[in-house]
Amino acid sequence: MIKRRGFKSGFMGVVGLLLAADISAGQGPASVKIDRLVFAKLDELGIPPSKPCSDEVFLRRVYLDMIGTLPTRKEVRNFLSSRSTNKRAKLIDELFERGEFADYWAMKWCDLLRVKAEFPSNLWPNAVQAYHRWVRTALYTNMPYDQFSRTLLTASGSNFREAPVNFYRAVPQREGTEIAQIVALTFMGMRTDGWERDSLLGMAAFFGNVGYKKTAEWKEEIVFFAPTKQFLDPGTQQPIVPRLFGGSEVVIPDGYDPREIFTDWLVDSPLFAQSMVNRIWYWLMGRGIVHEPDDFRPGNPPQNQALLDLLAKELVVSGYDLRHIYRIILNSKTYQLSSIHKERNRLDEANFSRYIVRRLDAEVLIDAICQITDTTESYSSSIPEPFTWIPKNQRSITLADGSITSPFLDLFGRPPRDSGYASERNNTPSSAQKLHLLNSTHIQKKIRKNRQLVGFQRKKTKKGAEVKWVWVSPEESIERVYLSILSRYPTEEEIAAILAYSQKSGLNRWEVSMDMVWALLNTKEFIYKH
Repeated sequence: MIKRRGFKSGFMGVVGLLLAADISAGQGPASVKIDRLVFAKLDELGIPPSKPCSDEVFLRRVYLDMIGTLPTRKEVRNFLSSRSTNKRAKLIDELFERGEFADYWAMKWCDLLRVKAEFPSNLWPNAVQAYHRWVRTALYTNMPYDQFSRTLLTASGSNFREAPVNFYRAVPQREGTEIAQIVALTFMGMRTDGWERDSLLGMAAFFGNVGYKKTAEWKEEIVFFAPTKQFLDPGTQQPIVPRLFGGSEVVIPDGYDPREIFTDWLVDSPLFAQSMVNRIWYWLMGRGIVHEPDDFRPGNPPQNQALLDLLAKELVVSGYDLRHIYRIILNSKTYQLSSIHKERNRLDEANFSRYIVRRLDAEVLIDAICQITDTTESYSSSIPEPFTWIPKNQRSITLADGSITSPFLDLFGRPPRDSGYASERNNTPSSAQKLHLLNSTHIQKKIRKNRQLVGFQRKKTKKGAEVKWVWVSPEESIERVYLSILSRYPTEEEIAAILAYSQKSGLNRWEVSMDMVWALLNTKEFIYKH
């Protein structure tokens, strides 16, 4: 902990200025409450917040965090030239309506739900497509979170025609105890390996009547409620009475699906809302209020209980509107702090005194490189099945099937979707990753293909019949590259350095432009969210 030394008065003055500025710039009351709770905790610990981030940094950050996509040169110019006092709030609302918002968050949810055709989920490709389409549609239409969860937990029917039943098909062993473990992880943010045996078996009994049967159609399977099926203690072979987590036993009326009773309890449980808002905070901020986001337990308390309670209350009061939670976090001053540390918050990793720098997700990184270089990526499946062919221009964030991958995605830590744990995604940089970006023919070929990026421009002759390539000015070429890769204008010093390199290197303009693109793709400013 950082000790306080005559710090409070100056700190609270900064906080007052930050809050006042944001209220006038379109920040809502809930966002202000977030900031007050975060800054109060920082004041208690004697940790100063970083300064607000610049418009250039915010633009790139919010694009990557909301839609997993870099802004185009035109989008960068338009945002940076706007003088609107609430342009950040407007941009956030605009990004909600982009198709990429649903694409990106469907990717996140499919990681959690283990959407994968092959082992261990074994959903098979056509069911994967139906499941992914349902998840993406739910996010695109902003289905209330309680309805989303209830639909998954009480689903019955064909895995092809009732896509939510694939929640139960993605369980490898397909028995009550394992279903209960996945339900707890997904909707309660809890790992059951530390639970008492009776608690786990009591919860598993709610799912002991889930049945499965095949049909004559290839790979089709029906998930259904089997009222005569009993869940037995694997040790004593005696029937287990359903028991709510931390509560009492429940008597299930004859013929009644116990999943519905459990779901009613779950949605009313504080854990339901808390675990979801904590995941969103983790996804946007890089660290959960409870961290890891799937490790709720008595020995791992929230970093800021009041903040967690506020967000959970906002979710419930809003009618379980997930976009409301995104909106109030993204509009908060806490989210919009700079990632550049101060001396006295340099060691803080848990209290949100600055934006946490982290590497781009594997899918986002390769999509960004392809967008910048106007190229495509190819994918493959280890066990080819129908429906695994992927068009060349399809983005990685839209891949439905966790079995379909590429050497780049594997190298950069895309999760295998085997467990649903957040830690499956590995964004830790490695030497192999650095060498790939620096030396691979894969990246070099992408750079060489894009003439527009490195300084050419299409122009028609006076007759309008011929299209030819002509050079733009060196300064314009540099500006285009910086806007495309770093989402900002180059500084005068950067322009001067590149022009000096051009003169001293003895390389032609084409080679200098290629070197510039290659160098920027290898900067931390490009590879990381900051």
